[in-house]
Amino acid sequence: MNVKDYDYKVTAAGRVNIIGEHIDYCGGKVFPAALNLGNTVYIRPNGTNKVNIKWTTLSDSVTLDLDKLDEYRTLEFGDYQAGSLLMWREAGYPLVGCDMLQDCSVPFGSGLSSSAAIETSTIAAMCAITDTPVDAVKIALAAQRAEREFIGVNCGIMDQYASACGKAGCAMLLDCATLDCEYVPIDTGDYSIVIINCKKPHSLVESKYNERRAESERALELLQSRLEIKNLAELDPQTFEENADVFAAEPVIYKRAKHIVEECARVKSAEQAMKSGDMLALGKLLNQSHESLRTLYEVTGRELDALADAAQRHPACIGSRMTGGGFGGCTVSLVKTTEIDRFKKFVLNLYSRATGYNAEAYMTEIGNGITVTKL
Repeated sequence: MNVKDYDYKVTAAGRVNIIGEHIDYCGGKVFPAALNLGNTVYIRPNGTNKVNIKWTTLSDSVTLDLDKLDEYRTLEFGDYQAGSLLMWREAGYPLVGCDMLQDCSVPFGSGLSSSAAIETSTIAAMCAITDTPVDAVKIALAAQRAEREFIGVNCGIMDQYASACGKAGCAMLLDCATLDCEYVPIDTGDYSIVIINCKKPHSLVESKYNERRAESERALELLQSRLEIKNLAELDPQTFEENADVFAAEPVIYKRAKHIVEECARVKSAEQAMKSGDMLALGKLLNQSHESLRTLYEVTGRELDALADAAQRHPACIGSRMTGGGFGGCTVSLVKTTEIDRFKKFVLNLYSRATGYNAEAYMTEIGNGITVTKL
């Protein structure tokens, strides 16, 4: 179908999280960046009460009745769009019938937030044809509700916020408790960010993501029996250890909480490393983050561990960690720019021998969040 037949082109970004994993739902600060991989929606009103959706990558097409959006939770395709539109309407904004052509360049199951890109771009596209101002933060919050209440992943705000509000060339130091956001220019000097997908399919709904969320809430409950805190991110490592005896009967919950508190501290250190240009320090923090996610939070798995290990073995790599929810997806590595080709060949070969999967490296740039273009 000719995209010139549509009225608007609307995009929203995938994202990579440099550091700060599994702490957005604990009130922590995270350090993501939007990617130039994203979801594009071509849209036009159609004068009906129906939303007709087609995809560039699928032969399927779906028609959603705007009066029955709550009934589409079990769709194989179109559930994210239905949930996003439903939550946008519940937030008080208008919906109209339309035709959508969706084109997603974020690999599904990669841990680069294809779902957030789909959710935020779908809502922003509806804004375009209803003359509703594009408020990126409000869109992100509605998209998060869609992920949590419609899809069933009890996520934090990081993915949707980064997808909607990203800025080219910058990481985002986002306080997930307040939504205060500082854009930090990414200057990695002689190093580059390399993203590699382990290519193990995963689903956060079917994974232990929600279990980890529940465990973090249990940790907060135990600590609140002694400390006046609203979330785990308020604790520094010393205060946490001074009160660790509250976990005496629940050692697994202690491990989960320890990761969260120490990961929050790593984000603070990463902020200073990025601002001062200390890439060696940032690389060490990436390695520490992966080890914590492996041993304390237990969300990596054999494939991500093999991929991070292969990256860390290469002399041009100063740090590598899983990024995203885990249980599959991608690693993010800091690699000497002049050695990227050798690094990728080394890692892909070593990983394939270790797991039997063929990983894939992505050439990406740090891009913008929502964009709207009149066609």
